[in-house]
Amino acid sequence: MKKALVAGASGGMGYAIVEELNKQGIETIAFARTKEKLDALFSAMPHVEVRAGDVFRLDDLLQAAEGADVIYHAVNIPYPMWQSHLERMTRNIIETAASQHCRLAIADNIYAYGQGHEGRINEKAPKQPHTKKGRLRLQAEELISRSGIPAVRAHFPDFYGPNAISTVMHSTLKNGIQNKRAVYVGDMSKQREFIYTPDGAKALIELSRHETAYGRCWNIPGAGTISGHELRTLLEEITGHSHSFFQVNKGMIRLLSLFNKEMKEVVEMMYLYEQPVILSGEAYEKEIGPLPQTPYDQGLKKTIQFMKKAESL
Repeated sequence: MKKALVAGASGGMGYAIVEELNKQGIETIAFARTKEKLDALFSAMPHVEVRAGDVFRLDDLLQAAEGADVIYHAVNIPYPMWQSHLERMTRNIIETAASQHCRLAIADNIYAYGQGHEGRINEKAPKQPHTKKGRLRLQAEELISRSGIPAVRAHFPDFYGPNAISTVMHSTLKNGIQNKRAVYVGDMSKQREFIYTPDGAKALIELSRHETAYGRCWNIPGAGTISGHELRTLLEEITGHSHSFFQVNKGMIRLLSLFNKEMKEVVEMMYLYEQPVILSGEAYEKEIGPLPQTPYDQGLKKTIQFMKKAESL
C-alpha cells in the first residue's frame, strides 16, 4: 500500500486510522466535510494531506481518491439520515473504488447481527437484524458484496478513544472529567464491550494488507468487557476523585424521543445496552495474528488526556 484515502477522517475511528497510517509512513488523504477541523487534527502529521469534501458528492470522492490503493470507509452519518442517505453514500464509495481500481476497508458496527445471541459471537453467527438501522446496515453490506469490489469489513463494538466524540462513552467521560453527574446509557450491572479506536484502526489496517481477508467480514472485539460500575471505579482512579453516575434506561430515552428526533432513533438500539452483543476475535487471532487490545485503564487515561487537551485549545 502506497497511498490511502480515509473517508470520515474527522470521526473517532477515521481519526485513529489516519493517525496509524501516518505512523506507518503511508501517504494518506484525510477526507471529511470541514477543512478547519481536518487542519486542526492533522496539520502536524507529515504523511497526511487533508481534503475537504462531501461523501454525497461523487466528484468530491473521485478527486480525493485519485491514486489511492485502499479506501478506508469510516464515515458515520446521523441516524435520521440513514433511511434516505445510507444507500446513496454506499453507492458513491463503490463507484469511487471501481473508478480508481482500489480496495475497500470498512469500519462497521454490530447492528446487522441483531439480538438474541448468547456468549461471544463469531462471524458464522446469522445476521438477522430486528431493527430498521440494522437492516439498513445489512443492505449496505450486501450492496458492496454484490459490487465485486475487493472489500474487507470489520465489525466493531461501541467506540471510545481520542476524538471519538459521537459516542455514548464520550458523553459519560465528558461529564465525569468536568466533575458533573455522568450519564450512563443502559444497565450499569451488565458487562459490555467497547473498543479503543487506535486498536480498531490497527486491526483494520492489518486486515487490509492480507489478500485472504478480502471478501469477508471480521469481528474485532475490545479488550474484554466492563460494567458501568467498573467504569466508574476506573474513572475515579484516573481522575483522583469520586464520580456520580446517572443510569438512563429505555423508558427515559423513549420519553426524550417525544421532543428530540435524534433520541427517537436511539430507542430501537437500546437493546445493545441492555442485552449486549459480545464479539469473538478468534478468527482474526487464528488467521491474522494477535488482536491489538489496550487495557481499559490505559485507553481511558489516554482518551481523557486527549479530551482535556482539546478543551484547553
